[in-house]
Amino acid sequence: METYETVVDALNGLKAKGYTLDFNIAFDKLMCSNNEICLNPNEFEITEVYRFEGETNPSDEDIVYAVEAKEGNIKGVITSAFGMYADALSTEMIQKLSMHK
Repeated sequence: METYETVVDALNGLKAKGYTLDFNIAFDKLMCSNNEICLNPNEFEITEVYRFEGETNPSDEDIVYAVEAKEGNIKGVITSAFGMYADALSTEMIQKLSMHK
């Protein structure tokens, strides 16, 4: 697994590896608004995780997840703040993402 200095570096590196879709977490699923792809937690695997901690500002904390669908050739990324800036998630999604922190 690569080592990246910034979130932007991680996103660019993953894009070069074919992780081209941008997913958003929508409580209990992943959504890609560009092509209306929707993945439930049992339909994808997290293949890489990169955590970035802000040295001086907690708002700089972020996690980048590389995601692959179990079926089809669907690869993308999720960026997610953690701590007090984290989005509301379902229990199933929390468990899926927490396995990889």
